[in-house]
Amino acid sequence: MAIEASPHSAEDAAPRPGSRIESRSIDFVTHSERFGRVSDLGPIWFVSSVNLVGIATGVATLSIGASLFWTAVATVLGSLFGTLFMALHSAQGPQLGLPQLVQSRPQFGYLGSAVTVLVFAFINYVAYNTSDALLSGGAAEQITGINATVGYLIATVIAAVMAIYGYKVIHRINKWLTWPMISVLLVFTVIALNSNALPAEALQPGPFELAPFMTVFVIVAGFQLGWAPYVSDYSRYLPANVGVKAAFWWTYAPSVISSVWVFILGSVVAAVSPGADPISAFIALGDRFFPGFGIIGVAVLFLGVMSIMVINQYGGSLALISIVDSFTRIRPTRAIRVLSILVMGTLVFAISQFVGIDNFNAFFSNVLIFLAYLFTPWTAINLIDYFFVRKGRYVVAEIFNPNGIYGRWGWRGIGAYAIALLTMIPFMVTAPFVGFFAAAAGSVDYSVFIGLPVAAIAYLLLHRTKDLTGEFEMSKAEGHMRH
Repeated sequence: MAIEASPHSAEDAAPRPGSRIESRSIDFVTHSERFGRVSDLGPIWFVSSVNLVGIATGVATLSIGASLFWTAVATVLGSLFGTLFMALHSAQGPQLGLPQLVQSRPQFGYLGSAVTVLVFAFINYVAYNTSDALLSGGAAEQITGINATVGYLIATVIAAVMAIYGYKVIHRINKWLTWPMISVLLVFTVIALNSNALPAEALQPGPFELAPFMTVFVIVAGFQLGWAPYVSDYSRYLPANVGVKAAFWWTYAPSVISSVWVFILGSVVAAVSPGADPISAFIALGDRFFPGFGIIGVAVLFLGVMSIMVINQYGGSLALISIVDSFTRIRPTRAIRVLSILVMGTLVFAISQFVGIDNFNAFFSNVLIFLAYLFTPWTAINLIDYFFVRKGRYVVAEIFNPNGIYGRWGWRGIGAYAIALLTMIPFMVTAPFVGFFAAAAGSVDYSVFIGLPVAAIAYLLLHRTKDLTGEFEMSKAEGHMRH
């Protein structure tokens, strides 16, 4: 039989076409509430990288030390690699009808997921939203002349309202922004290629250095892996008959195209204005077309930052609700969603004031690297469990049962995660720490390539002794057998 009632009941129906404020949060989206087409995923994952944060990522990668040519090559390869795992997570949404992070309970346990995956995910949302806050405040100051703090507060309030409206509004905003974003990218790309803005030597490949090349690769792959905790949140309302391949490609292709385009443009911006902050550098490039055009470009990309602030506040609220629900059962009402978004905004504001725009590049580079380390083992475990261990066969009601079949502590998932993370440490390259294997290899960061297979193999081996027959029978009876 098919479930038509969530273990967590919301106040009223979820956002069908024509409705307004979303009422569901971490609870199951019933089949009668599903709507939309798989192509709806395209705009949200294209626009998600087309903003000042994406430009800042490109600026950060060029600062690592590789030439512009080799930075661009590492950017392409890192994006192709990191987006692969992110897009596979997107395919889970229509099949399970659940937010991404709640799906970690079968692997890590009801409480185990809260103190590992969910906490790291909340840090992920806060860190990215802090970056959004710094750039949105700086952009508002450049565009209007208002104080950067006031600009951030205005942006975060607008973003919070959109996040409260939820899933349907988020998709609609990104559809509206798609063509303006493409237009801005095209114009700035033409400016960069035809204005003699770049010094002649910047276009030369230069010597290949593996250490900075791999650091850029990890940063870009980490940026794309950073979307992994988000993706099912924006595909979970799609009809359950949406295929895995279709969901994968409508996520993968738009995200790779936009990320590569924006990151390389950001690196070009940094080459044109070395040492400048991302906003000032972008304005300088735009003003080479005509004075004032840089501000126009920043204004459009400011809308992109606003869009990603909405996504971060929405996803962060789901993570926070999931954490609280793991310890104290709560009813995921609209009021809870509003409160969680307010908590997110307050915390991000405090951190952004502490960091400051002058320290943005260093802060953002470290965020990308450390989050890549934290989510590499998780993405391997979650995907191996979904595609190879349980093969999409989950008992949704038990995901919300603290005393259910998935247990409070999933020692197999936690064990595989710990093994992978410990194995990665000797291969890590960060500002405060370089692992001994990485140091011996000339500060080349291979940690992602170590963490992914170790986490996957460890999780598979730890499951060799587990009999899932009864669990699969429960899944079939519940009506969630995947095809």
